[in-house]
Amino acid sequence: MKRTKAHAETPPPADSSPSAADGAAAGEPLASAPASPLTAEQLAELQARAAKADEHWERLLRTAADFDNFKKRAAREKQEGIQFANEGLLNKLLPVLDSLDKAVTAAQSATPEANEALHEGVNMISRQLKSVLAEAGLEEVDAMGQLFDPHLHEAISQLETPEVPPDHVAQQLRKGYRLRGRLLRPATVVVAKSPAA
Repeated sequence: MKRTKAHAETPPPADSSPSAADGAAAGEPLASAPASPLTAEQLAELQARAAKADEHWERLLRTAADFDNFKKRAAREKQEGIQFANEGLLNKLLPVLDSLDKAVTAAQSATPEANEALHEGVNMISRQLKSVLAEAGLEEVDAMGQLFDPHLHEAISQLETPEVPPDHVAQQLRKGYRLRGRLLRPATVVVAKSPAA
């Protein structure tokens, strides 16, 4: 009898309230654990990191803007370089143009006695022009009497002649030119061939 009474008087467990699982089963929301407040030291560290992140972001924006400006400036300078690439050459050609204008004016009012002086003046202009172009890297392709080379010469016809060996240039109708070794224009030529028997 004593044992039964003691059992009957046993107090209920300390956690007699419904468990969290029981509450979830009953449809009640789970209570989140309260966040522990930040210490002053943690708050200061977070603020320092946020300030550094802002500084890096501003630096990134400035770098992107500088790079965009650099690309625009480089494109503009490249366009100007293409546009005015021949400025130096044209400045050297202006005196030649002046001399040519003088020769044309002299030819309009030249007397028969002045023809020789005019001829010499035009020759001088030609030499002056060739000198400027040679300084710029232009070279003549003189094909006369040379073996026909399809890389340098453009044949427009053939000529039967015993005076020039076959497959050699018999006539040069227009000179060819190279710029620092690169062909600008092939020489236009007539190629010799053996006379028919």
